[in-house]
Amino acid sequence: MDFKAVLMGLGFALMWASAFTTTRMIVLAAPPLTALVIRFALSAVVAVALARAMGQSWHLSRAEWRTVVIFGLCQNALYLGLNWMAMQYVEASAAAIIASVMPLAVAFLGWAIYGEKLRPLAVGGLIAGVLGVALIMGVRLQHGLSIPGLVLCTLGVVALTFATLAARGAGGSRNMMMIVGLQMAVGALALILPAAAMEWGRSVDWSPQLLLAFAYTVLAPGIGATWLWFLLVNRIGAVRAATFHFLSPIFGVAIAAMLLGERFGASDVIGALIVAAGILAVQMARIPAPEEDQRSATSRTASRS
Repeated sequence: MDFKAVLMGLGFALMWASAFTTTRMIVLAAPPLTALVIRFALSAVVAVALARAMGQSWHLSRAEWRTVVIFGLCQNALYLGLNWMAMQYVEASAAAIIASVMPLAVAFLGWAIYGEKLRPLAVGGLIAGVLGVALIMGVRLQHGLSIPGLVLCTLGVVALTFATLAARGAGGSRNMMMIVGLQMAVGALALILPAAAMEWGRSVDWSPQLLLAFAYTVLAPGIGATWLWFLLVNRIGAVRAATFHFLSPIFGVAIAAMLLGERFGASDVIGALIVAAGILAVQMARIPAPEEDQRSATSRTASRS
């Protein structure tokens, strides 16, 4: 993994984690699904325009359209829709901790559904991740953590996990920015009717903070982090790229504490470190050994000849 890949990974983790804080700002002032539809629509327009300026095409292959639809529905409409609704009731740091377990869920379901082998290090990482989340959520439940909000966040992670499993290997396209834009459009279309049915007539508490948070979430997590993720996957592979998720619980709790003044107790610090260690252990266990990389490269070369 080269220095550029490390910088890309750090940038992705920081933008991804910061989204929870800006989302919390937005959903406390505006209807969440309506705001999300507007965010997706704006992100789609900007990303598609950028893609066309970069010479990318919207004439995608079947595999690329599959990625657009799966991520548009599962990641954008379901995961973010549920998450934005939940964050009316739960703090940004709690949502970030719950969402950060996605790599653990991917590893577990990969073993349970696809029969992927788990090394002892990965098993230890899964156990550590569960214990870390249990520590944080146990203490927060005692301080009034919303059960409905917790359930919505958990369902969102399940949707994101299945999207990740279903769209593995999608990082090699030359139309990455176009794919990002079109999946945003799919998310917007999927949420228009639910937003109208559930939130029609709800007021918006306009403020400079809301506008700034909305602009940031459109440009950074909405477009920047998604595009950076695809580029990182294309550069170092999905397994190595996912290693950077171990920073998400740490960044998420720290950013929420700094910008929103959310609680930052000892259980949060210890739990976030345990979760981060568990994620790192799982991802490190999934990285192939050098000789496995060589065999895989040789196999791919032979299959093309």
